[in-house]
Order: sequence, then structure tokens, then C-alpha cells
Amino acid sequence: MSTKQKETGRDAKRLKLGYIGCGLMAQKIHLPNFASLPDCELVALAELRRDIREATARRFGIPRQYPDHHALLADPEVEAVALSASWTQQGELARDCLLAGKPVFMEKPMAVSVPQAQEIIEAERRGGGRLMVAYMKRYDAGVVLARDAIRAFRASGELGNVTYARAHGFCGDWLAALDVPMSQSAEAYPASPEPYPVWLPAKWQRPYLEYLQQWTHNVNLLRFLLDAGDKARVRYVDLDDDGEVGVTVLGLDGVRAVVESGHVAHHGWDMFTQVYFQKGWVKTTSAPLMLHNAPEQVEIYRAGPQRSLQQPLPEPAWSWSYKREAEEFIRCVRSGEAFASGAADTLTDVRLFEEIYRKWLTDRGEL
Repeated sequence: MSTKQKETGRDAKRLKLGYIGCGLMAQKIHLPNFASLPDCELVALAELRRDIREATARRFGIPRQYPDHHALLADPEVEAVALSASWTQQGELARDCLLAGKPVFMEKPMAVSVPQAQEIIEAERRGGGRLMVAYMKRYDAGVVLARDAIRAFRASGELGNVTYARAHGFCGDWLAALDVPMSQSAEAYPASPEPYPVWLPAKWQRPYLEYLQQWTHNVNLLRFLLDAGDKARVRYVDLDDDGEVGVTVLGLDGVRAVVESGHVAHHGWDMFTQVYFQKGWVKTTSAPLMLHNAPEQVEIYRAGPQRSLQQPLPEPAWSWSYKREAEEFIRCVRSGEAFASGAADTLTDVRLFEEIYRKWLTDRGEL
């Protein structure tokens, strides 16, 4: 068999992926990761802004370019789609892709309102596509180790019952001096519909969106570690006048879970998640999100007559959650396995954030 024939055979087995969007997340994270995977081939790129589309396609060797997602979806060679766009727009794009029957990888948040999220889930049902939402923490090797440890302790009863959970997220420098080049555009990004909750006053739309897109990671991670599913409700909300900094108390399958949201000038990334038992805890601490090959650090404390504090290492010990989620998307599309962060599960996060803001504004007398 000739070299060309071998190459053709290999390419035929690769998932042919179309990408929508050329922003920071696309250029610095998702496109480099998908381009590096041996089972994936980037075949098409869609972006409204021509200059940045052409520059990005050249850099990643993407052969076909389209001015919008509709044109990309009409390409018969595109087998699956990944996308990252403005926080309000990307849910609409995902819906159209799912209606076209494509498996879809999208950045969080999936939606900015429950009705929009429900439309996306309905598009899955009608079109036959499947959605994976990029909650990269669920694919972090350290987080998976911690989740497995929590499950084992709950099953064995070694540490007693779970009594409390805490998600601390004060942010900081998430870029970690990432030096992946990025093309810029001289063209303005076109305005698009913004499907906010109908009850949300206009003055709070931007703060709500900022709060949702940042701390949805923390809420989603708490639900994942506790296997809470949709057994989630809002107990208490105390936010500052900026609508972001403060404390929110959730009930997650009977466990009180506190989300501490804030900002601090920090050279690193100030974020950890801790699940307390009667006789110990499991804690994960996050490195800056863009720092390659630095999975979450795990700490396990056991009380009792022979106290111990362990820091187990995940396997692999060196990996990047963003790349692992890209690998999982390709693998699950090809195998048919369910995504660990699918649309139906993510609906719970959207519901919770609407409930958080509705309760906060009601308590302030603004609803």
C-alpha cells in the first residue's frame, strides 16, 4: 500500500470537525487542542468577521471557511461541530447545530435562561444531535480522583456522613502568561439577540451574565462531586451591590453547599472546593485555568486515632483539563457514550442561577 493510500485510510477514521467562532477560547484553547488530537481533523471554520476568520484558518490549516454557521452546517463533510461565541449567542448557535443533527461541543454557559436551555434540549430531541457543555473541571484528572474518593467514602461510611460542602472562587490570573498567538479583528462583532430571563430588569442583565458565566463552574463542580443531579435548590443569597461578590447557600441532595464568589488581585488562581465528612474531608485546589499540565491538587484528611493527611496524585499526573475534555468529546461521539456534561444535566445549573438572582432581587425589593 502506498503512503498516500495509508494516509487516506487514516484520515477516513478521523472525526471531521467544523468549528464556529474565532475568539479567545477558540484560538488559545479549543482549536489548538482539537488540532493536536490524532482522531480529529479540523475541516471547516465559520466566523462572521472575515479578517480574523482568514487569519485563524491559515494558522491552523483549516481548508474551508464559511461566513456563518448555516453555511458550515450545509457542508456534507462536517460530522461534528465545536463552538465558542458570545455568552448570549452561543446557545442559539448550538440549537441550530443540534437541529441539523450534529454532535456539538460548546463553551459554557449553555444558556442564559431556562427557556433557552429548554429549546436546546428540545433541539437535541428533534434533530438527533447530542450536546457536550465544556465544564472542563469534570474532565480534570484531579477532580475525577476526588469525586471517586468521595463516592468511596460515602459507600464505606469510613468518614461518616457528608455534613457540608464549600466552593471558594475568588478568581485571579487565569491566563498564567499563556503565549499561544491570537489574531485580532478590525471588524466590529455584530449585535445579536440576548435571550435573558423575561423577569430580569435590564440594569441587572450584565451583572447576571457575569455571575452566571464565572461561578457556573463552581456550582456545576459541587453538583458533580456530590452526585447531586437535579436535586438542587437555593436556600440563601447574600450578594454585594455589584451582583457578584458574596455568599450563596444551596441544598444539594440534602447537603448544605456554600458558594463564595469574589474577586482578588492575585498572581495565581484562588479557587478550591471542599467536601466535609464527620471524620474528615476531600478538597481540590485549582491551578490557573490556562496553566498546562497542572490538574487540581487533591487533599484527603482522615480523623480518628491514626490521623492522616494525604495528597494523592491523579493518573495521569500531568494533564490539562481543557485537552482532556476535547479528547472526551471525540471519544464519546465515536463510541456513542454519554457525555459527562450533557445538556439535560446542565439545565439544572441554568435553573439554579435564575433562582439565585430572582431570590436576591426579590429580597432587595426589585422584583
